Amino acid sequence: MKRRDFIKNASFLTAGTMFTPLFLQQTLGKNTDPFEGKRVVIIQFSGGNDGLNTIVPYLDDLYHKARPTLSFKESEVFKLDNDLGINGNMKGIAELYDKGYVSVINNVGYPNPNRSHFRSMDIWHTASDSNEYIQTGWLGRYLDSYCKSVDAVIEYDNTLSLALKGANMKGVAVDQPYTFYNSLKVDQFDKLAKGAASKETLDENNKGYLYKTLAEASQSAEYIYEKSRIYKSDVHFPNSYLGKSLKSISELIKSGIHTKVFYATIGGFDTHVNQKNSQNRLLRDYSDSVAAFVKELEKSGNFDDTIIMTFSEFGRRVAQNASQGTDHGAANNVFLIGKNLKSKGIVNENPDLSNLHQGDLIYSVDFRSIYADLLDNWLNVSSSEILSKKINTLRLV
Repeated sequence: MKRRDFIKNASFLTAGTMFTPLFLQQTLGKNTDPFEGKRVVIIQFSGGNDGLNTIVPYLDDLYHKARPTLSFKESEVFKLDNDLGINGNMKGIAELYDKGYVSVINNVGYPNPNRSHFRSMDIWHTASDSNEYIQTGWLGRYLDSYCKSVDAVIEYDNTLSLALKGANMKGVAVDQPYTFYNSLKVDQFDKLAKGAASKETLDENNKGYLYKTLAEASQSAEYIYEKSRIYKSDVHFPNSYLGKSLKSISELIKSGIHTKVFYATIGGFDTHVNQKNSQNRLLRDYSDSVAAFVKELEKSGNFDDTIIMTFSEFGRRVAQNASQGTDHGAANNVFLIGKNLKSKGIVNENPDLSNLHQGDLIYSVDFRSIYADLLDNWLNVSSSEILSKKINTLRLV
């Protein structure tokens, strides 16, 4: 069996459906080192969130002119700094902002932006230039260079994003810790276990790759499952996918898990049609979920060492379309949420609606400078090694 065929055919390698033979499970040790340092929680707005209706230039006449039915009035936003307001459905984030826990970075993007969901997300995931094609993610390279085990980087999903895939190590995708762990115990794996030990089935290189992959899967599944049983939060979280994901992450953090980076996604932001209601619902879910998450982190004494970053693959066009929505754009806003931010509030200039490129906002902050800031100044590793070039940081954290 060739290595690429093994990867293609073995569905058990997907987190949440990984199966490991009993003899490997019994020989694996547990990582019992206590957590040290700081952690990052990344939330992805999948689909291209409309930043202008998230952080709203409610006093800008050009905004209202471009969006006669989609724009928000002054009475529909929570007022921030610099004549900007936050979407009125984001009460939880507005309250965190008032406490000094939120940084809003406007006009974030990259040169020669791509409006394809898949390509733009690849660029954000790999921290590449728009004309580069890289097979590893920025968090995967962090995992390769600085982490001892694959569960140092965990994504709450049933598939693993490119951002978390390194050359030698890949993060762990976990939808439900119990399901992930329990899937290792099914009888289906007996045949594979016998085949893996047979020289007729696998050559030595493939055997080593198989054993390594299965060992990492087994150890991570057991470790995450055991940690998930230690603590249950009594804070109320929304009964949504994001709410459940952040609740589980908060419980793992309280348990002392050694994971450095958590990754979660909320989808549905591709709002070409009837945008207002759907985006408002999603932003309310995001805001309520993050507010509950911060409440739990404060309660458990873990907020000081946690930064939350929220991004989307691109923003939307400034002008609304004929379907009461907005089409794919370019520059957007990024949120950082934490107790000890160096820069708080609106940290740079407002979006300039008088100077557009083909109907899009023009970026002034390279998204990789935010990555570099998190790597250099929060996780205390070398961003130049991970990002493959020297990137100036914003010194936000």
